[in-house]
Amino acid sequence: MQHHDFPSLPHESAAPCLRCCAPGASLWQARRAFLRLGGAAALAGAGGAALAQVDVGSGSRLRQLVPAQTLEEAAAEQYQQLLAKAKSQGALAPAGNPQLQRLHVIAQRLIPYAQSWNERARSWRWEVNLIGSKEINAFCMPGGKIAFYTGILDKLALTDDETAMIMGHEMAHALREHSREQLAKSQATNIGLSLGAQLLGLGDLGNAAAKVGAQLLSLQFSRSDESDADLVGLEMAARAGYNPQAAVTLWQKMGKETGGSGGGLAFLSTHPSGPDRIRELQRNVPKVDGLYRQARK
Repeated sequence: MQHHDFPSLPHESAAPCLRCCAPGASLWQARRAFLRLGGAAALAGAGGAALAQVDVGSGSRLRQLVPAQTLEEAAAEQYQQLLAKAKSQGALAPAGNPQLQRLHVIAQRLIPYAQSWNERARSWRWEVNLIGSKEINAFCMPGGKIAFYTGILDKLALTDDETAMIMGHEMAHALREHSREQLAKSQATNIGLSLGAQLLGLGDLGNAAAKVGAQLLSLQFSRSDESDADLVGLEMAARAGYNPQAAVTLWQKMGKETGGSGGGLAFLSTHPSGPDRIRELQRNVPKVDGLYRQARK
């Protein structure tokens, strides 16, 4: 893996998921590039129409209490603030950065399979940026705003297949609207609304979505959300021609990096334990292996 040195920036905390924070990770180091892939979604019909091979259910209806458009707009605003802060300190990956170009290629292969999981993805303005950091970290915000940290690429020495599994996982969180669901749950609790009251008037929750700001990178996904994202990401990556077995090797590498028991990484507090996660992925790899083999023909 090629290593890139960038000016260091003060540490910004990010949320668990593969929004994971490595011990001692205190640097941001990247410059900017972004990817607009609206046209790629038009290709989704070629492979997205096939029935899903993994079983993740339909998701919670509670997310409907938060307006999707409002949340996506808030996410876009926060994402741009994140990039602007990095750019102001000369710390976003330039367009010619080899690691960023590699991420763009992977995203271009995955995005055509997004809209079969969420029709809204047809109109998302996808972006991919690289942030130089020692953190083992990646995320995809509502509306398709993706960021990777160099720490996750460098420390884990990820192959393209493994990187695709991470990107698919993070995209799946956005496609399955886990942030929208978690925000609905947290705001409903915070403002003390009963479910009946929520169904009668959504104004408070709509305002909460508009004001979500930094909360989007600190929302805690449930273990169920993590399993859901693992499986949806696994299938998307397989359809795009990435070896599904890489999902297993990815988490084996993650276990070694963290000592197999968490190693202080905050994201493991909400993730399934390493062995359980790997076993679930191993059970599902055969379900999508045919998709992978077909994509490779």
